[in-house]
Amino acid sequence: MSVEAIAEEVITLLVPEGNDAVRIDRFLSEEGFARERSLSRSYLQQLIQDGMITVNDLPAKSSYKVQPQDRIDVRLPEPEPLSVEPEDIPLDILYEDDSLLVVNKPKGMVVHPAAGHSTGTLVNAVLYHCKGKLSGINGIERPGIVHRIDRDTTGALVVCKTDQAHQALAAQLKVHSIHRRYRAIARGVFKEEQGVINAPIGRHETERKKMAVNPKHGREAITHYTVLRQFRNHAYIECVLETGRTHQIRVHMASIGHPLLGDEVCGPAGHGWEKELQGQTLHAMLLGFNHPVSGEYMEFIAPLPEYFEKLLEKL
Repeated sequence: MSVEAIAEEVITLLVPEGNDAVRIDRFLSEEGFARERSLSRSYLQQLIQDGMITVNDLPAKSSYKVQPQDRIDVRLPEPEPLSVEPEDIPLDILYEDDSLLVVNKPKGMVVHPAAGHSTGTLVNAVLYHCKGKLSGINGIERPGIVHRIDRDTTGALVVCKTDQAHQALAAQLKVHSIHRRYRAIARGVFKEEQGVINAPIGRHETERKKMAVNPKHGREAITHYTVLRQFRNHAYIECVLETGRTHQIRVHMASIGHPLLGDEVCGPAGHGWEKELQGQTLHAMLLGFNHPVSGEYMEFIAPLPEYFEKLLEKL
């Protein structure tokens, strides 16, 4: 997929070769820009009706089915700011000072508000805890958020109170100097106790809502894994990230035939007791970085959640 940003309000897409002839509203709803902005299919249909979307410079119709090499221009109106309210939600705080706090995010909590998740998020909780004093670099919807982990992934995550701290940690994230170690339960029997997966990650070529190993259009992604304990049909593993792509561990482990237990997006549907799991068994256990003010290297450990411990006992 070739994406060219012409202006802040206009996004241009070039339909790739081999793309199925699907309705334009469906095609657009599965693209990265729509997912990042939480744009629903119905909202995109409204843009089509308002003449805000063209195909090869002609006004689009909702019934139109996209063809390879179609040029689609999407004009987005200025977004209305989302009102994010502080909520008194308990936080498991691993560390806090005047610049930042490190929290142990529970399973099922979304990091920041989006369509369908306007309340109950980590942002709602930290706004209350910090009395609104958070970095404003990522705007009203994501105050203080430097990086994120998936809703059903648990573990350590840093939130910045000041713009200075945010900029310093974002710089460390960009050069991959923030240390992150994850624990996970993967399917299958590993032939090797250790390994490195070096495979670019991008949008799935046909299922655009999914991330996948994509040699042609993906970005560099490197994951190191170690088998901590091998069970009969599963393994308890540690993963260390060199890069931080969306769903990186989930995609990489599935690509070598060892999808994470509970991950029905990248792996197979669960059976029996596995159906009771709510999402992937993945935990951000260690987070390490240089403090944005003192420069001191700091590491934080988030203990395994209770559900994860019980799974290990069961296995």
